[in-house]
Amino acid sequence: MKQVAQQILEEVVNMVENVNKRECSLEKSSALRGYCEKTICLPFDQTTYDDVLHDNTSFRNYLDFLIQEHSELFPSDITNGYWLHDFCRPSKKMNGFQMRRIISASTRKTYIIRPSFVMPYLTGKTDTVEKALFLLQFAVPYWGLTYVFGRNDMYWYRMATAIGQHSIVGTTVKSADNLPQDLLADEKHTRFNGQKAYIAATVGDDCVLGASVSLTADTEGLTEAYAHFKAEAVGLKSDYQPQTVNTDGWRSTANSWKNLFPTIIIINCFLHAFLKIRNCAKQLKDVFIEVQQMVWDAYHETTSTAFLNKINDLKIWTQKNIAHSTAKAAILKLCLNAPAYCLAYDHPTAYRTSNMIDRAMNPMDRYLHETRYFHGHLDTAECRIRAWALIQNFSFYNPKTQRLKNKSSPFHTLNGFTYHKNWLHNLMIATSMAGPPG
Repeated sequence: MKQVAQQILEEVVNMVENVNKRECSLEKSSALRGYCEKTICLPFDQTTYDDVLHDNTSFRNYLDFLIQEHSELFPSDITNGYWLHDFCRPSKKMNGFQMRRIISASTRKTYIIRPSFVMPYLTGKTDTVEKALFLLQFAVPYWGLTYVFGRNDMYWYRMATAIGQHSIVGTTVKSADNLPQDLLADEKHTRFNGQKAYIAATVGDDCVLGASVSLTADTEGLTEAYAHFKAEAVGLKSDYQPQTVNTDGWRSTANSWKNLFPTIIIINCFLHAFLKIRNCAKQLKDVFIEVQQMVWDAYHETTSTAFLNKINDLKIWTQKNIAHSTAKAAILKLCLNAPAYCLAYDHPTAYRTSNMIDRAMNPMDRYLHETRYFHGHLDTAECRIRAWALIQNFSFYNPKTQRLKNKSSPFHTLNGFTYHKNWLHNLMIATSMAGPPG
């Protein structure tokens, strides 16, 4: 009888486990996100939109003005002419709201004109959801957004994740001439369904230009992850070739960038070498202060010859004055790698330290921790981190930074202009035709 009961219990446990077990796809979309977009998002306020929507002359005049001012928001052949087409079906979700379509005269392709005050798929008004989405960069959980702004957790989750469907590079960089020639790359350790994973992040000119989840930290996995940045950048400029990339020295990172851009120069981060010394030698107290001074004196030299001389002095001093084996090894390792750090002197605009990417990785770390990392399908995780990157690029700087830089956001700093004073309107407009010309 006990054996029968035990067998029944095991069968019940197996049934429960099978019910709770979720098969999550490890496939990641290889398609260029946002590149087949058929919607043109334009800066409209609702009053203007209501006034011109049914007036063919006024509507065309407004489009012609925007084509002249911001041609990048339209398909490349728009200058060959276009026709006003029909009206979209009135929306049941938004009380009969309507949009118009136009047809390209040369390609006969049809495009929907969507005003920036409504979100994609008419899921809400931009002004209604922008404050909630703004708080995502501060790692506010979805249930917190629900408590403050209403709706439900899945509404905010889907709203945020959908932003990640757009091209990061095509949305953020509005002119091929603004593509950075000097980049920074690093991997953020994270968790995917309880297993270790990595986010391959690419930063340039204070903007996050790439963010992709890799399940491994080897060359193959990181090459695939960083390749998403390359695909989007090449889509914007076919012959794009960055000059340098700053990395933390991880061999697989360097190999992946060499695979993607064979002529790129790998700049090892000097800060990481110092941090290793600090972690090993800070217990040496007064001696560490002297070591620290010597290391940064070498860093601030303006020529490679002077840099190497200072490093040689540091090497000799270390061999005479430091007996602590771990600290001594860390200092001598920096001295051994000195020729690699000299590469930065041949490229004056290259980033010698990882400070810029660290400024992006720190809030990313908080976001991942508060949202309990990734659970579900890999492609959904990809969209989530891409959405975080775009929100980071378009969200306002804090007021003090805005006053110092006289710029409102990283997008504003990179491009020198904004489409709209509201950050989410600006993001939605920038997604218009983001990617290679349609």
